[in-house]
Amino acid sequence: MHHQQRSLRVGAAAILCAVIIRLGLGGFFQPLGEFLAQPAISSLLIYLETGRIVRFSPSSEPILLFASESAAPVFELPPEEPMIPVFSAQDAAAVSVKYYTTCRADLEALMARPLSWNLATGEPTVLILHTHGTESYTKSPGEQYSESSAFRTLDEGYNMISLGDYLAQALESAGIGVVHDRTLHDYPSYNGSYNSARKSIAAYLQDNPSIQLVLDLHRDASGDNKNQLKTSATVDGVASAQLMIVVGTDGSGLSHPNWEENLALAMKLYGQLERTNPGICRYISLRSQRFNQDQHPGALLIEVGGAGNSHTEAMLATSVLAEAIVAMAQGVEIVT
Repeated sequence: MHHQQRSLRVGAAAILCAVIIRLGLGGFFQPLGEFLAQPAISSLLIYLETGRIVRFSPSSEPILLFASESAAPVFELPPEEPMIPVFSAQDAAAVSVKYYTTCRADLEALMARPLSWNLATGEPTVLILHTHGTESYTKSPGEQYSESSAFRTLDEGYNMISLGDYLAQALESAGIGVVHDRTLHDYPSYNGSYNSARKSIAAYLQDNPSIQLVLDLHRDASGDNKNQLKTSATVDGVASAQLMIVVGTDGSGLSHPNWEENLALAMKLYGQLERTNPGICRYISLRSQRFNQDQHPGALLIEVGGAGNSHTEAMLATSVLAEAIVAMAQGVEIVT
């Protein structure tokens, strides 16, 4: 999609240059200056140069949408009528599932299950939360914030809250209603964080029965205080973290009637992510624990990179996640 947008920008730039040359040859330099000074034209020029969408405040100062100190990518809106993703049972072969449970499922049958939701109804349809909200990444040069412990911080500009804020903004810009739980469920006590998150999820679902997708954003961690897991992907030539979708089951003996529905959704999301950005996904991790996903058939846990990744790499991966969710906002089509 990014390559297509670049081609469109190049074509538009060529047309604009032709107009400017014609105006210049006609001796209309003053009208040309006034023409280029218009906010709409200035916004177009900035977009053609950088690919960033801007709007102008009443003072005529440009405001970059989704810009941040951590150089987060700018989310570009999809076409007005995006193509609905199409899947078949055979697409299951391209989905990598790692089993950390004795539970098994018919992956082809799950991939062929319909997804007929609509995330753009005008009501809140997506709930974003962070069971381990203080999780953070490896500091990059220039990043200055206090850590509550190794690779954890209360600074909401660098912990998981920042990723949730970015994802929520990206989805809302595409017309998807979002509820973002910014509670630090793992602070001051890490123990009991899932119980705390469980209560919040239940309350949000009760207050917002329109919610169809529940995303618990984490980051992975393994290693010691010096050497932590770093995942690696490339998005349009830029280094990015990878995404890993975690799906719980009833393998622990606790009731979880939704786990196959959760897995069916995870497989389609994985498929959409890999189609647009091959290598962005690690795999789907199927686990014995429930991770509170028993509360909703559209609940997923997504680990955005590892503690060895930078915050900027994690934000880029989050933008890819947003893009995939927007593409699936009207559901998917199943073919046989």
